[in-house]
Amino acid sequence: MAKATEARLQQLRSSMERAGVDLLAVGPGAHMHWLLGFHPHADERPCLLCVSAGSAAMLMPALNAQGIREHTDLPFYEWSDAEGPQSAFAVLLDALGVAGASSIALDETMRADFAALVQDNLPDASRQFSASTIGALRMRKDVDEYTCLKENALIADQSMQAGWAAMQAGMTELDVAQAIRESFAALGAKPLFTIVGAGGNGAFPHHETGHSTLRQGDAVVMDIGGALGGYSSDITRMAVIGEAPPGYVEVHAIVEAAVQAAMAAARPGVKAHVVDDAARGVITDAGYGQYFVHRTGHGMGVEIHEQPYLTSVSETVLEAGMVFSIEPGIYLPGRFGIRLEDIVILRDSGPEILSGLPRDLTII
Repeated sequence: MAKATEARLQQLRSSMERAGVDLLAVGPGAHMHWLLGFHPHADERPCLLCVSAGSAAMLMPALNAQGIREHTDLPFYEWSDAEGPQSAFAVLLDALGVAGASSIALDETMRADFAALVQDNLPDASRQFSASTIGALRMRKDVDEYTCLKENALIADQSMQAGWAAMQAGMTELDVAQAIRESFAALGAKPLFTIVGAGGNGAFPHHETGHSTLRQGDAVVMDIGGALGGYSSDITRMAVIGEAPPGYVEVHAIVEAAVQAAMAAARPGVKAHVVDDAARGVITDAGYGQYFVHRTGHGMGVEIHEQPYLTSVSETVLEAGMVFSIEPGIYLPGRFGIRLEDIVILRDSGPEILSGLPRDLTII
């Protein structure tokens, strides 16, 4: 077993003990990938990583066992299509010493029928989801994770600049997105998303990049991300083709002030909603509160969106090592939208921005 996996399983067992969890069951997905460095293909056949205080094992479809064995030496409890998973899972629980578990934690992202298999076999166990165990561990990034996230951020900086270099009036949003995607690929990263919202389209935070033609005077929202080494990037910057539309400069300054307020509020020991409150307060005080229509940020790691979430109601206490976005925005229907987003890692002294790209407006 890889040293990283051993260390993370040990960390997980400590968090399970603190949370009073006898058994954690994880399906193929981000949680399993974080723990093991891989995850099997997720399909309808029940596949589970089960972790107890002293052991770990996998419920494994026999059809997939040979290929997965190349990635791990954990014990497999195999089942065939003819037999079904029930007997193999009962044997696994007995082998881990948790057939009578009183408390279980379930991967909240796995299939409902996988979760039902666990609960049906442990009907008297109390149930919680993984936020207090593996979820809490994933929020705090180690040095290797930071290094990978930093590398991804710098690649995104270059791809954003490639988009600016290609951009001109008469192109479509898709043309700009293609230049960005080609840049990610040339730099060794897999393009994940390229939101390019020109003019009024920028007033939709998750605009579907399309065939709209860029025109003189358009403000363009550019929200992009690519993936390398199991982690990814996420950055939003603004460009204007020619002269900025009326009111743009004022609103850009307000959004920048909201970013800075959120950065100043983000400190270890602070609840996540305090960061959202800080950004939202700046925008509300400027008279644009109704046009800030989403949370201030989201965690980032193995997944682009993960804990912690910086919302107006989040009670999550921020800790050093957490990585999250700070991305306030103002969206004026029919006119333009402005969002400025940076990914940060929280240090003892405050946020460290992973990108090296200024948030200034780029004039095309």
